[in-house]
Amino acid sequence: MLVSEFDFSLNKELIATEPANPRDSAKLLDASSSISDRIIRDFPSLLKPNDVLVFNDTKVIPARLLGVRGQAKVEITLHKQISDAVWKVFARPAKKLHVGETFRISDDFSAVVLEKNQGEVTLQFNVQGEDFYEKLHRYGAPPLPPYIERKDGIKSEDVEDYQTVYAKNRGAVAAPTAGLHFTDDLLAQIEEVGVKKVFVTLHVGAGTFLPVKVDDTKDHEMHSEYCILSKEAAETINTARKNGGRVIAVGTTSLRLLESFANDDGTLNAQEGDTDIFITPGYKFKIVDAMLTNFHLPKSTLFMLVSAFAGLDKMREVYEHAIENKYRFYSYGDACFLTRV
Repeated sequence: MLVSEFDFSLNKELIATEPANPRDSAKLLDASSSISDRIIRDFPSLLKPNDVLVFNDTKVIPARLLGVRGQAKVEITLHKQISDAVWKVFARPAKKLHVGETFRISDDFSAVVLEKNQGEVTLQFNVQGEDFYEKLHRYGAPPLPPYIERKDGIKSEDVEDYQTVYAKNRGAVAAPTAGLHFTDDLLAQIEEVGVKKVFVTLHVGAGTFLPVKVDDTKDHEMHSEYCILSKEAAETINTARKNGGRVIAVGTTSLRLLESFANDDGTLNAQEGDTDIFITPGYKFKIVDAMLTNFHLPKSTLFMLVSAFAGLDKMREVYEHAIENKYRFYSYGDACFLTRV
């Protein structure tokens, strides 16, 4: 399909630069049947006993680092971990980093450039394990998306705001943003409905920020992301499906993991590994029945995914309603609830 099919006009004033406070006061556009306006606190009323909600429990690391190569200043964003000390990163400006040279963040934190591939650079750091993460938290900053402007630098509140309340497994360089709406109280209310909660892990990569630069979706290449599906999670989801419950993905990352790992009959087995699944209209969904997701960028892979899930015509209608009614877009924005077409 042409990428232009997924374009729409959006005023900058609708791009959220601050989260809703409290988290569960954000707007919720319920598009599961007819379109209706709600708030996130209403979400439990849209669920049914035996449903299973699938959350991504990845934890955002302070993946943005400033350093120098010689006298040249360079900013990097960690993209994907290759081994204990080796990471793929996006660098600005990448031309300042040369293979074999040292990128220095501080006197005790540096990396050697192993490879370059256009804007993506592979670095081997001088520390690993807990020492690496200690230095990352000392010198790094949360990797907020470029559309969340912080002219005076990252605010201290962003460290907590750009993290789900259930984040556990560190490794993401972008938040699974649909999960940012949940509070401990809201999670407790969901349990009272009789809904099962399941946690899976997909370490969201910085590639989620990259624009689609091709004219046709078939020419776009997705960056791979690492996923973990436990035996307990797989069994809980399989049991819910047998009992007539819906599989509801909280966010596109949870959906991508489930669809990557699902068998053709819609069942799951415990596994882990990379996924670079790219879902566009025409994709045959195997397991996910409904999803909660934020409002995405024009011509983005995420808008393509929700258009495949709920139908492109339906998503155009949903987004037109959201824009007319001043819903807030992107990572800190509002959410919508969709069922599979």
